[in-house]
Amino acid sequence: MSNMDNIPFNPDTQNSSNAALILAALERVGESFRVMLWEQAKEYGLSPIQVQSLIFLHTHDERMATVTYLSKEFNVTKATMSDVVKVLTEKKLLVKKDNPADSRVQVLKLTSQGKKVAAATGGFANTMLEQIGQLTERQQTEIKTILLNLIHQLYREKIITMQRMCFTCVHFSTAGNKHFCNLLQIPLTPDHLRLDCPEHDQKPEPLS
Repeated sequence: MSNMDNIPFNPDTQNSSNAALILAALERVGESFRVMLWEQAKEYGLSPIQVQSLIFLHTHDERMATVTYLSKEFNVTKATMSDVVKVLTEKKLLVKKDNPADSRVQVLKLTSQGKKVAAATGGFANTMLEQIGQLTERQQTEIKTILLNLIHQLYREKIITMQRMCFTCVHFSTAGNKHFCNLLQIPLTPDHLRLDCPEHDQKPEPLS
């Protein structure tokens, strides 16, 4: 057996394994995402992680607006995220404010210009969104379910460190193949499952 036979990026492997082909296809989609993000970032003289940070701060609650939280969100070190924040501060796209709830932590707030840049760059992946929007509702639901389960597995393997999805929330319960949100008091059908829930409360990690 060739030492390339188990490499999913080998075309021969993909031809004999749907799993390998799907993995390679996801890599292509991820690369497309990175290209669109990079092109948008260059337009504003920013790096991709700087643009992602602006968009995140613009679209999420203030309790998540700290260097520590952002470093976990984007799987980078606190030192790296501190550098990102320093540059965005120097460009007058965000400011640091004292946190009345914790004097040891500063809250990051977008300036008016930062909000404008975040709003302008937030649609960098709209081309991909339009393509997905052309799928049927059933196709979208099926893909959504598959991706949520895949992301949950990656989280459980500690490859992804921060998730605000139903499966990792203390309010999530399951009985057989049925899911339920104990906070909203609603059954969670595939259409109701969330990837990024504002009410998410992290479930404690199981003891190993």
